[in-house]
Amino acid sequence: MAALSEGCTELINAFRDRDPDRVDELLPQVAVAARQADADEVQDALARLTRVLADVSYGIGGEVVQIAGVLANRAPDLSVLLPALVYRVTEVMEDAARFAAVWGESLGDPPDPEDPNQIMSVFTRLTPVAARSGIGEREARKLVEAWYAGSKWVQTLLYLMQRKDVRVALPSLERLTAAIQAVRERIGVAHWLYGLLLVLDDEPLTVLHRPTGRGYRVVISGIGDNFQLHTLLAARLIGDEARGFLPGERPSAVEIAAAADGPDLTPADGITGVFNLVDGFGDWIWNEGRPADIPRLAGERVVVLDPPPYLRSWNAGRVYPLMRPSLEVQRVLAAGEAERWLGLVKPPQR
Repeated sequence: MAALSEGCTELINAFRDRDPDRVDELLPQVAVAARQADADEVQDALARLTRVLADVSYGIGGEVVQIAGVLANRAPDLSVLLPALVYRVTEVMEDAARFAAVWGESLGDPPDPEDPNQIMSVFTRLTPVAARSGIGEREARKLVEAWYAGSKWVQTLLYLMQRKDVRVALPSLERLTAAIQAVRERIGVAHWLYGLLLVLDDEPLTVLHRPTGRGYRVVISGIGDNFQLHTLLAARLIGDEARGFLPGERPSAVEIAAAADGPDLTPADGITGVFNLVDGFGDWIWNEGRPADIPRLAGERVVVLDPPPYLRSWNAGRVYPLMRPSLEVQRVLAAGEAERWLGLVKPPQR
């Protein structure tokens, strides 16, 4: 208890004293102590750091939020952290968007947010521009901090959101999504967080195989893109035809592991598609898209499996290495139910 508790106290004092050298010295020590502490000790340390996180400046807060992420990975209850973390990430991203807007009014494309060596010169150039918009020096400094520290704040939430329990408990989702969307093309890490915000959990799909007339009710969680959905559908639905499953060759064990939870995301021989995915309105479901893009037909997201018009292959099985996907086949549709669904869907538009 002493190592983590004392280290956390010293770290909090260093944050409040704005002593970056001491912070840098203590961060790895607290991380090591957290790995050796029990769950109650970690939970207590996380609660203490969360109180700091709630009002710390963006710049030094970028260090606070990283160690909070380390603690959160071992804490039994993240409800103490998530509201404050989401609020601050949202606030940072909103101010990063304001920075880009103010900068762009007179100074052109914003600077590289991953190059901290520019911070002082950027602040010097921004200050008179911001003043013309009624933004004082202190607020201008805050916008610059948001621009350069934003990726650290986002990175912690990106890491935690690969867990389903975090995604389903996330507060203030609408405001957070809007804030991330505003900067996702400018701050690279925000692009990946935006994708996680669109991940579906416990989402039912009606899946129809046009060549055989068979249909399935499946439920998905934690699938990052339609490349991954494609592979997992093939893995789950190709099988024993006597039990109502589909003919064909399942993806290899290596391909399935890359799309599920294996350590190798990019098999040496790539991953080969076995279907052409089409939505209920006859439009192709592009592998580059996400399950959330699939439109609803009669209240359901519908995926129609057609034969592939040409050979498709891709490199990576999943885009989020730590996110564990789920695709559960709840039931095989009765022949009449599958036929009714197939009567509703449109033929492919290509």
